[in-house]
Amino acid sequence: MIFEAMAVGSYYANCYIVGSDKTKEAAIIDPGAEFDRIDKKINELGLNPKMIILTHAHGDHIGAVDELVEKYNIPVYVHEEDVQTLNDSKSNFSKVMFGKNLSINPDVKLKDGDKVEMSDLEFDIIHTPGHTKGGICIKVDNIMMTGDTLFNKSIGRTDLPGGSFDEIINSIQEIIFKYDDDIILYPGHNSPTTIKSEKLGNPFVN
Repeated sequence: MIFEAMAVGSYYANCYIVGSDKTKEAAIIDPGAEFDRIDKKINELGLNPKMIILTHAHGDHIGAVDELVEKYNIPVYVHEEDVQTLNDSKSNFSKVMFGKNLSINPDVKLKDGDKVEMSDLEFDIIHTPGHTKGGICIKVDNIMMTGDTLFNKSIGRTDLPGGSFDEIINSIQEIIFKYDDDIILYPGHNSPTTIKSEKLGNPFVN
């Protein structure tokens, strides 16, 4: 598996490029900004993008979606509970964050437990509400991309529309923490961590 992480935009949101060693097909996770940088990395890696999967619909995670779709004609996946937010520039804060209105219609509406297949890779869709109603984690092999649900020693904010502190804590403790301790967590912002490290040292869930 090819796995590349890059922090993009003024909010330093993590964009992840996940590709197949065999076919060079790739999924782009949360292309939040800086289309040219993301596209350059795709080309450097010799990858052929096949889909965009969003962990949630906030502006700092969707800013380069339209340009990627325009260039590669690829589908956009988001959880069904975040479709309205993705469609509404006020709800997704794109106007506030970037000074432009982003209204995106997804091609695929995800549900908890879905498995998205791409060549020899399989992405497990794990619904983890709390930051947004439709927030998801995406697991592939021993990696889980947690969006803005769980950070390294922190959690996502819950004071925005659709947010809930009780829900995000439940998502972390009852859903994410049920997976193996050695799974590497790649969050929507900041550095990677592991489930074991968060179980032992995250002050919000201990």
